[in-house]
Amino acid sequence: MRGPAAQYHGRVTSSLSPLDDVVQATDLPRDARSVLELTARSMFQLFAETAEGMMVVDRLGRVVWISEGYKQFLPGLGFQHESDFVGHAVEEVVPNTLMREVIQSGRPVLVDLLTNKAGTFLVSRIPLRDPGGQVIGALGLVLMAHPESTMQPLIRKFSRLQSELDDARKQLAEQRRPKYNFASFIGASPQVVEVKRQARRVAQTESTVLLLGETGTGKELLAHAIHGASARAARPFIGVNIAAIPDALLEAEFFGVAPGAYTGADRRNRDGKFKLADGGTLFLDEIGDMPGPLQAKLLRALQEQEIEPLGSNQVIKVDVRVIAATSRDLPRLVAEGRFREDLYYRLNVVPIRLPALRERLGDLEALVEALENDVARRSGMPHRELTPEAFEVLRRHPWRGNIRELRNVLEQVTMLCDDLRLDAQHFRRVLPQGELAAPAAPPLPQTAAPGQPAEAEAEAEPGAAPAIRPLPEAIAELERRSIEAALEATGGNKLAAARLLGISRATLYEKLASRGLVKT
Repeated sequence: MRGPAAQYHGRVTSSLSPLDDVVQATDLPRDARSVLELTARSMFQLFAETAEGMMVVDRLGRVVWISEGYKQFLPGLGFQHESDFVGHAVEEVVPNTLMREVIQSGRPVLVDLLTNKAGTFLVSRIPLRDPGGQVIGALGLVLMAHPESTMQPLIRKFSRLQSELDDARKQLAEQRRPKYNFASFIGASPQVVEVKRQARRVAQTESTVLLLGETGTGKELLAHAIHGASARAARPFIGVNIAAIPDALLEAEFFGVAPGAYTGADRRNRDGKFKLADGGTLFLDEIGDMPGPLQAKLLRALQEQEIEPLGSNQVIKVDVRVIAATSRDLPRLVAEGRFREDLYYRLNVVPIRLPALRERLGDLEALVEALENDVARRSGMPHRELTPEAFEVLRRHPWRGNIRELRNVLEQVTMLCDDLRLDAQHFRRVLPQGELAAPAAPPLPQTAAPGQPAEAEAEAEPGAAPAIRPLPEAIAELERRSIEAALEATGGNKLAAARLLGISRATLYEKLASRGLVKT
């Protein structure tokens, strides 16, 4: 015997010798030890004679011995000689084997179906231990070759379950596949071209990305596109909207839950979003809404690439690329102590700011065409065309909800009329009339000359043109009036007011706080 087979031939008896040590180490009478020794040897001999094949692997997972019966399977596995098989790692010579898992776990797999290029086999796998209880290898038995001929019901059930599992995996892969690419981010304006350039560049790296922009500007779409253009495209893309999850559930949502972590918890392990995104991309939407206590744990997960499930002491390594997004002013939140400065710097590695729709009105026609096609496809209604006058009305609208609001307006108009050609009047019925044109800014009070009474500041000369206000002040005043009007129209219902304004509830709360509005 030559080669690896000769190298490991002597280990057959050594792999059985611990059996003798166990017998000799017991305090049983000699006749009892003899019976135990005879039983152990008889059991091994019985396995060797009744099984169609048998192999032994060592603690490193290398094949150290095969029975005469097992040699019949070598040609089907692609080996002509025993020396080509023995001495190699078991998974290299037996595809789909679980022998190494048995060694690592120390738990037997008594009955299993193994399928590889040599056929389908009914197998059993048993760990081998030394006198101290340490696993030193494993015994594998081929109980039945080609069981499909004699175990039809079991094989049919196995095949059905395998097929269902494959289908479930395909469906899950489809759901976690990137939904959008860079072509989905519609527009050819200079602002959009620059955003796509930055996104394509960062997609080729592993850097953390922070997407900034107002609600409805397409941050999630761009995150999908970055993932789809990266080396992780074949791995999961997992998105989490932090603003939509109650604070009490966020830790479990991110890091998972150990079995029985709290009263009523599932007895099985529940993976969190970090574990689900392992090897892929985790998209953290509305990161500015993350509660303070969880920010430290998120920072550790990002820095160390390891997580600790709720109720567990086990640290799990993960490989996750993070893309975060927010419509909030993170530097201001940092200054106010509502967002950790170190977490901000960890997220703000590559910031990409997405322009608002009003900043890229040159893309309006292309966006309307794409959105109208999608509305028609989903509703089953015919495609509508817009007149130049209709586009003029759309250009004058401030679009605080950006592309999400634009889609909403197009869908409303489509559902409310049967006309195939939409003009200005169709949109004036839907859009707030007060917002179609820029509001006239009230004149700023004039500064009184030295010595004049203060009342003179409020007097305006007849026919004088209104004073020009700084643009930030004018925008702030417009926002304040719009929020007050929305709250009044909805009876103070903030959720309904946010929907009316085309912004998220979190954004409304932020604007209420920043404008000093105390509506209830």
